[in-house]
Amino acid sequence: MRSQQNPLKLIEILADGKSHSGEELAAVFGITRAGINKYIKVLREWGITLNSIQGKGYCLTSPLDLFNKAKIDHYYGADSDVEILPIIDSTNQYLLDRIDTLQSGHSCVAEFQSKARGRRGRKWFAPFGSNLYFSMYWRLEQGIAAAMGLSLVVGIVIADTLRELSGQNIKVKWPNDLYLNDQKLAGILIELAGKTGDYAHAVIGIGVNLNMTNPDTDIVNQAWANLGQVDRNLLVAKVIKALKVNLIKFEQQGLTAFMTDWNRLDNFINRPVKLLIGENIIRGIAKGINDQGALLLEQNGTINAYIGGEISLRSDE
Repeated sequence: MRSQQNPLKLIEILADGKSHSGEELAAVFGITRAGINKYIKVLREWGITLNSIQGKGYCLTSPLDLFNKAKIDHYYGADSDVEILPIIDSTNQYLLDRIDTLQSGHSCVAEFQSKARGRRGRKWFAPFGSNLYFSMYWRLEQGIAAAMGLSLVVGIVIADTLRELSGQNIKVKWPNDLYLNDQKLAGILIELAGKTGDYAHAVIGIGVNLNMTNPDTDIVNQAWANLGQVDRNLLVAKVIKALKVNLIKFEQQGLTAFMTDWNRLDNFINRPVKLLIGENIIRGIAKGINDQGALLLEQNGTINAYIGGEISLRSDE
C-alpha cells in the first residue's frame, strides 16, 4: 500500500483554503512538480475537491476543519478517549478488531473511510474531511438481548445533539437514520459480538453528512441533506459526552425511558408509509414504536408491530 504521509501533509498545507503554487509545494516536499501532481491525484481519489488556477496554484474549494485531539479534549473538558484516524478502511471495523482491549466509551473518528459500510452491507459514501465518520465501543453487561432498541436510542441522542448545534429540525427515521426535510442526513450502524448468556460488545457507527458535494450516485441513490457548517471538533466532543450519559441510562432503564423522546422526534408519526421487508411492501399509518423497538403501523383500524424491514419514501416504480 502506498504511503499516505505526504498526501496527508499536503492536505494540512491546503486546509487553509488559500492558493499554494506547485513550485512552493515542490520545495516543501523536496520533489518535482510532477510528484506534487501525483499527490493531488490521490487527494481527488479521496473525494477532496480542488481548484487548479493558472499562475496561482492549487487550492481547496473551501477550507477544511480537520479533526484535532487537543481541540476535542478541550471541548469535552477532559481526555475524551477518542482516536483520530486520518485514513481507515472502516471505523467500526477498527474497533471490532480491538474489542478485547477496549473500555466502554472508547471512540475513533476518521477523515476518510476507504471501505465505509452502512446497514445490510451497503456502501457508505465517505469523502475526506467532509462529514463525520465516528464509532464508539460499548460493553453491554446484560448481553446481546440488552441491545434491543439500542439503534433507536442512539438515533435520539444524535438527533438532539445535531439539533442543539445547528438549530435545525432534525428527525429520526425507524430504525437507524436521521432525516432533515424528509432527506437522509445521517445513518447509524451497530455491530454486536458476544455469546449468549455473557456480556456483549457493541460498536456504534455514526455517519453524518456535513458538507458533502457531488456524491457517487452509485452509492448515494436517495435524497440526502447536509447539516452545514459546524465545528467538527465540537461536534465530536458533544457526541461522545451525550452517548456516554445516555448509554448508561439505556442500560439501567431500557428503551422505555426514551419513548417520549422518540415520539417527539419521529419523522413519520401519523404519516402514511410503506415498509419494505425483503420483496414485500407493507403499507400503513406510522404510529411510533413499542417498548421492544418495533415499528407500529395502523392497518384497517388495527395496530400491528413489525421488527424487521425499513421505511421507504421512494416511489414504487
